[in-house]
Amino acid sequence: MAAQDTSTIPETLASNRSSIGALLELIAQRQSFLVTSHARPDGDALGSALGLMHLLDGMGKQVTVAFDDPIPAIYRWMPGVERIQRGLVIAPDAAIVLECDSIERTGFEPQAFAAMQAGLSINIDHHLSGRPFADFNWIDSEACAVGAMIYDLAVASGAKITPAMATCLYTAVLTDTGSFTYPSTVASTFALAEHLVESGADPNTIARKVYFSNRAAKIRALSVALATMQIENGVAWAWITVEQMEQTGAVVEDCEGIVNYLIGIAEVEVAVFFRELEVDPAQKDPAAGQFRLSLRSKGKVDVAEVASRFGGGGHRDASGCTVAGPLQTAIRRLTAELCEAGVC
Repeated sequence: MAAQDTSTIPETLASNRSSIGALLELIAQRQSFLVTSHARPDGDALGSALGLMHLLDGMGKQVTVAFDDPIPAIYRWMPGVERIQRGLVIAPDAAIVLECDSIERTGFEPQAFAAMQAGLSINIDHHLSGRPFADFNWIDSEACAVGAMIYDLAVASGAKITPAMATCLYTAVLTDTGSFTYPSTVASTFALAEHLVESGADPNTIARKVYFSNRAAKIRALSVALATMQIENGVAWAWITVEQMEQTGAVVEDCEGIVNYLIGIAEVEVAVFFRELEVDPAQKDPAAGQFRLSLRSKGKVDVAEVASRFGGGGHRDASGCTVAGPLQTAIRRLTAELCEAGVC
């Protein structure tokens, strides 16, 4: 594969060179790959998985990208998305798991993953809550997105960054930096974005498809959720129930981003959005329910640490977890933890 001109490419972080070099050696020694990421995939999960797929394609490898959950509508335009499948493959030379702290996070059953009999497992992650669960682990909590790590891998490989790869990786970085607003956004982030645009990513088209292609049901759900908003001691929270989602015609992906409206309030330091999960009739108290939480912080509180107390995790300023209900009990538990963490 011909190397490209690297005069305008940001230098790969020195701290990552050993990991990248070792990973490239592992890739070179293998032919077939399974690539996946976390359940309820977002822009970084999809963008990095598809970007890696395009990179491996260019290396002449056999690649299958699989997700356990459906692809959100706002990402179904991405180059190569039609190749994503719902099931695992049998005996790939390597299974690459992106942006997960465990196999369970992929949504696939661990038994099914084991039955796949991958020759090697590879874990690439950038979360503070990242854990070395695979045979090979590359975890860089300073990376702004896993898409940025795949970009570093592509640059180090000497591969040509095609317009398709650039589009996927730009989408990953754009969405996981909160449109270049999170603290992980640094000078090299913009240098990376510049190179991806030079390589064929169209920032206007990508932004339009991601941010201006919402279903009407998403706006109805947003209206319902914001009507529940409460603010106390620098914490804003809102919620939506399963019944309300059914009434508005909303699905899970329509709830993505609602928490960002709460954190945008001037006097708010931490925002939390509670989404009620479908009731499992087999659980001990179905009436109590469970709630999936999205947490955002302006920096005063480490919400990844708070989320970890409930079995979740993520980034310092953007994390998630699941909390048992009833709703008001879940709110009291979460706000008490946030107060203890220093927001009060």
